[in-house]
Amino acid sequence: MTTSVQASGEDPRNASIRIWVNGALKPRAEAMVSVFDSGFVLGDGVWEGLRVSAGHPAFLDAHLDRLYEGAKALMIDIGLDRAALTRAIYATLAANDMRDGVHARLMVTRGVKRTPYQDPRATIGKATVVIVPEHKTPLAATLEQGLRLYTVHVRRGYPDVQDPKLNSHSKLNCITACIQATQAGADEALMLDPHGFVATCNSTHFFIVRRGEVWTSNGQYCLGGITRANVLAICREHGIAAQERPFSLTEVYGADEAFVTGTFAGVVPVREVDGRVLGDGRRGPVVERLQGLYRALVARDVAGRKLPA
Repeated sequence: MTTSVQASGEDPRNASIRIWVNGALKPRAEAMVSVFDSGFVLGDGVWEGLRVSAGHPAFLDAHLDRLYEGAKALMIDIGLDRAALTRAIYATLAANDMRDGVHARLMVTRGVKRTPYQDPRATIGKATVVIVPEHKTPLAATLEQGLRLYTVHVRRGYPDVQDPKLNSHSKLNCITACIQATQAGADEALMLDPHGFVATCNSTHFFIVRRGEVWTSNGQYCLGGITRANVLAICREHGIAAQERPFSLTEVYGADEAFVTGTFAGVVPVREVDGRVLGDGRRGPVVERLQGLYRALVARDVAGRKLPA
């Protein structure tokens, strides 16, 4: 049976959430955007996932940095400065009485088109901004037992084709990779770079552990992952040897441990890649230690945050 790094239990409270749509909090059944919206028509926009703990989105500054950088690259005027967008996020959490066990999706599109066409000049009005908060936590079994990965034919390409640093709504390359992996009976796709070295996964970043040393890709062909960067910082802080470097599938198959990282689930072990069981097939000591250190980092980050004025 396959799972997903995003798998979570059903929470009946999500049926009655209120969603922030362009400044208005709407009941879930009434939260809608136009069929002429750039995001619906073309996948033209940027987004962020936010993990909420103790009433605060963890690492919010880094997430907003990435969001605004992506919007600037695509010449999208979000229409809200960082302070206003931060207030909108907190207002959405307050309206839903959410403090813990929450994941929010912050989405920005170029806005409504006068006709379904890609040219940004066909856009009328302001950007569309939506915040979807959900009661959502990763499954304990996923965090302990881990995932199975499958290496797919879809590559992470050069930035002049589709820049992997853009966290855009258009994710068809990752969706195609995910389809191939799940059809092969795996949980997540492992994607290579144009040179055949390991790049990343379809929705997470990939790490291996060899002889106690943590390896991840050189980062040229993957999103600038916030959890990825935090894990590397944790390694430096706690004396865990870590490298950003090219490595091949042979080195993956021979790894002692492996794991993936992402905002939703944090650090998740990988037990198998392409039918090769890693180590003894169970969560290893380095991964388990990093999970604890990452939880502590999240707690430290949100403890230093205050409600916006």
